[in-house]
Amino acid sequence: MAEIPDTMRAVRFSEWGDRSVLHVEQVPVPPVEAGRVLVRVRAAGINPGEAAIRQGLFDGEDPSKLPSGQGTDFAGIVVAVGAGVDGVDEGEEVLGWSWERSSQAEYVSVPAGQVVQKPHLLSWEVAGGLDVIATTAAAAVRAVDPRPGETVVVSGAAGGVGGFVTQLLTNEGIDVIAIASEANHDWLRSKGARPVSYGDGLQERIRELATNGVDALIDTYGPEYVHLGVALGVPVDRIETIIASEVAAELGAKASGSADTADPEILGALAMQVADGAIEVPIAGTYPLDRVQDAYAELEQRHTRGKIVLVP
Repeated sequence: MAEIPDTMRAVRFSEWGDRSVLHVEQVPVPPVEAGRVLVRVRAAGINPGEAAIRQGLFDGEDPSKLPSGQGTDFAGIVVAVGAGVDGVDEGEEVLGWSWERSSQAEYVSVPAGQVVQKPHLLSWEVAGGLDVIATTAAAAVRAVDPRPGETVVVSGAAGGVGGFVTQLLTNEGIDVIAIASEANHDWLRSKGARPVSYGDGLQERIRELATNGVDALIDTYGPEYVHLGVALGVPVDRIETIIASEVAAELGAKASGSADTADPEILGALAMQVADGAIEVPIAGTYPLDRVQDAYAELEQRHTRGKIVLVP
């Protein structure tokens, strides 16, 4: 067994609030429990949902949930394997996910079924930020069940999830109308999408491009795009949002997410597509743990292309 320290540095918060409540502190390294693996984290992604959790939006500011760690996706090296674990070895390079808000740290402990082998060609930064965007994108695409030749509108099409969605679709011969800022249009064109800018007149611009109508819409940005789908005549059961679940429930649209595709086989297959070059995951920025507040400041501008990653 590799030498494991007693304590580690981890992102924590002790009160609900904006990114200013985030700090890094020394905490005990998780024990090596049966059925679990302990991973030395090399990179951990940050995600918009974590900001919502930290603000108390999911927990109703329940004080019993504090203090809390943070983070879902990660990549690193297995340093210890608990009793009863088969198929994961000490020293193996892996990527995976935590449901325990704990990946933004020097070490993370997860059930062995929540890691997969990291493809050799995948950088640590891409691997560490992959799980949430990849599985969320896969769930969103599955929710609208697109067919080759159909036209699908994607909002936030150059973001972490949106960029992955766009490439999953175009790789399957689906016509993607990609809503994004002008700065991202060339990148989206290089992925086979037809970009269109946000702002006034968006519905008209989409109609000009979609001469045969829009078959489905995937929203990765906000509730206004669920309403846009309705206005474009998309059947509500083919409108999917990863962010506006309340509006989706009101209108009968779908709101699938990473929990619907939290499966090691799915994650492993998506990781191979990235490693093989079929899907690009741009890294918008990397930050040390101590600059976690700066990382979220960049994320919350909501104009990044790809993923922001913490590197312990």
